[in-house]
Amino acid sequence: MTEDEPAVRVRGRRPPQGEPVVDRALALLGAFDAGHPYLSLSELSRRSGIPASSALRLAGRLLEWGALERGADARFSIGLRLWEVASLTPRGHGLRQVALPFMGDLEEVTRQHVLLAVREGEEALLVERLSSHGAVAALYRPGGRMPLHSTGVGLVLLAFADSAFQEQVLAQPLIHQPEKVPVSPAALRRTLAEIRREGLATFRRGAPGPIVSVAAPVHDAQGAVVAALSVVVPAENAEPRLLGPAVRTAARGISRGLGARRAPGSV
Repeated sequence: MTEDEPAVRVRGRRPPQGEPVVDRALALLGAFDAGHPYLSLSELSRRSGIPASSALRLAGRLLEWGALERGADARFSIGLRLWEVASLTPRGHGLRQVALPFMGDLEEVTRQHVLLAVREGEEALLVERLSSHGAVAALYRPGGRMPLHSTGVGLVLLAFADSAFQEQVLAQPLIHQPEKVPVSPAALRRTLAEIRREGLATFRRGAPGPIVSVAAPVHDAQGAVVAALSVVVPAENAEPRLLGPAVRTAARGISRGLGARRAPGSV
C-alpha cells in the first residue's frame, strides 16, 4: 500500500485508539466492591477511569439490560439480572447444589460458620457460607475473595494446587490477615506438606476474635481438588481433632456427589 492509497480497515480488528465498549462496560461493573456497593455517577466515573459522559451512557445500557439498578437517590448498584446470570456458573451453582445438604449438617452440629470455597487466580472465592445466630464475627461474605495463605479453605486449595503455582505464591511477600504478621515461606511449605499428608488443614486466627478453622478438600470425578470445605468456630474450647472427622466426612460426601468414586485418603 502506497502513502496515497486509503487505509483499509481489516475485519475483526479495531482501531488502535480507544477501548472496546465491552471493556469499558466491564470497568464500570468492576468499580463496585464489598466496600462500595452503591456509587454515584461521579464515583462510578472516578473508580472506573471513564469520563462521566461516557459512564452515564454505558450505565444507561447496563440499566436497560438489568446489570445495574438505580435507586431513588440516583446512585447505581449491581442489578439482579447480573446475579441471575452469574448464578449459572458451573463451578458455583452445581457445586453449591451438591454441597448445601452436607454444609447444613455441619452447621447444625457446630452452630457456627460453614464455608465452601474454590480457587480463583491467587485467591479463594467464597461460593457459599452458612452461619448460625450467635456465630463468631465473619470476615468474608459469599462472593468475596479470601487469601490462600491466611484462611483454612485457602490453605487447602493452595496445598493441592500444582507445584509451579505454589512456588509462584511462596515467592511473594505474604502477610497474615488481618493481624498483618509476615508469613515464613519455610513454615508455610511445612504446613502445605502436612495438609497434603493429612487431608486436613487447621488454621488459627487471632483477630478480630480468636477462631479456629478446620478445612478439607473436595474432589471431582477425576480426583482433582476443586473446592475446600471448612468450619470456623471460636478458639475457646475448640476441638480440631473432633471437628476434623466431621469436616472430612462432609467433604467426601460432596466429592461423591460430584462423581468422585473414592476421595484420596478415604477407606
